[in-house]
Formats: sequence, structure tokens, C-alpha cells
Amino acid sequence: MESKNPFFNTKSYNNAETVHDAVLIDYNQTMSLSGTINKAFIMLILLVAGAVTTWTMTGSGFNPVILIIGGAIVGMIAVLVSTFKPELSPYLAPGYAIFEGLFIGGLSAFFEAKYPGIVIQAVGATFVTFFVCLGLYKFQIVKVTEKFRSVVVAATLAIAAYYLITWLITLFTNFQPVHYGNSLMSIGISIFVIVIAALNIFLDFDQIERGVANRAPKYMEWYGAMGLMITLVWLYVEFLRLLSKINSRD
Repeated sequence: MESKNPFFNTKSYNNAETVHDAVLIDYNQTMSLSGTINKAFIMLILLVAGAVTTWTMTGSGFNPVILIIGGAIVGMIAVLVSTFKPELSPYLAPGYAIFEGLFIGGLSAFFEAKYPGIVIQAVGATFVTFFVCLGLYKFQIVKVTEKFRSVVVAATLAIAAYYLITWLITLFTNFQPVHYGNSLMSIGISIFVIVIAALNIFLDFDQIERGVANRAPKYMEWYGAMGLMITLVWLYVEFLRLLSKINSRD
């Protein structure tokens, strides 16, 4: 079992080259850690640019619903296509960042209007969590073992299934899922989901390192950066949800 992120799977990160007649892929054509980091920064800049665009338009009185829905749909399509066609990641990853930024910007504007100051808190919490995980992984305080990976993946799949099932039920009934509202149970569920999202960051780091070690093709740098960005967006949204629940209890 691998990362919950559909991007991070062993098959995708295995070296795509096949050695025939002593023909090898040059190191300049293979995935590198620095290249993946650089592309992750590029995607972050594009995501922020998209978010600022929606945020600014919302502040001017524009209803961001279309951009939120459109950004979410286009971003999801980019993810699905890249999952099955990772070689297209150099084209799809930047597009994903921009459209996901539109989604994040509109969503953030809604939360900020209701709970002033919540966005900067969520952004800060997301980056603090990321760098803490990076430090723990870099200094091998947390090691990604097969047992660790299987537990995190199982928990993530359970969360995804729960969200999907409860969402479908609420479409046709008046059922109120337990994670809705601001009860202590709901807050506890949000904290649990955030912990699982943070643990997925360790899996993402591990799989990127595997791709580098296996000399995966150069385009996998975009693929790896895109996968990491997906996890960070998930983490940020969950922090928004948690903080909104806590603020609503005041």
C-alpha cells in the first residue's frame, strides 16, 4: 500500500527506462530532488496567484461560486488525467495549481468573511505542519515503514469513503453527519483528519525520494510536485474547517 495520493505509487515512480543495447537515460533526463522542489515552488506561486485573483474579485463584489466550482472540477480532471498519464504532468501540473488556486481563493474568502483572521491562521498552521513533518523526516525521527504506510493509507481511504458516503446521503435525505456542526465530536473528527493528512506528507516525501533513487523520468518532477501540492491543499482545507468550528463556538 502506498500514499493515499493516487500520484504516489511505486509503479509510477519506477524508472521508466528499459536498457537495450547499452542505451541509458542520461542523469539530466531523470528526476532529481532539487528539480522536484523547484517545481513545487513554481506550483505554489501559481496556486497563490489563482487564489489572490479570486480573493480580489470576491472583495470587489463578484460572486466566486462559479470560480470555486469550476476550479475544483478542472483541478480534479487534471489530477485524474495525470494519474493515468504522468508524462503529461509538465502541462497539467501548472494548470492544476492555477485552477486549484481559484477554488482555494474563493473558499478562503467565504471563510474569512464569516470568521475574520481565519485564513492567515489556516495558512500558518499548514506551513508549520509541513516544515515540522519535513524536519522529522529529514532527521529520520519518523521513518516510513511498510506498517506505517499501510496504517496511514487505510485511515485515509476510510476518511475518503466516509466523506463520500455521507455527502451522497445528504443529497437525498435530511441526515446530519456527525462531522457537521461545531460539537466536540465534530472538532475531534477534524483533528483526526488533520493528523492523517499530515502523516500523508511523510509518505509523499518517501515516494519522491524513491523516484529519485529509481531514476524516474524527468517529467516525474512535475508529477511529484503536483502530488505534494494535493496533500497540502487537503491539509489547508481541513485546517479551515477545524478553525471555523472552533470560532463558531465562541
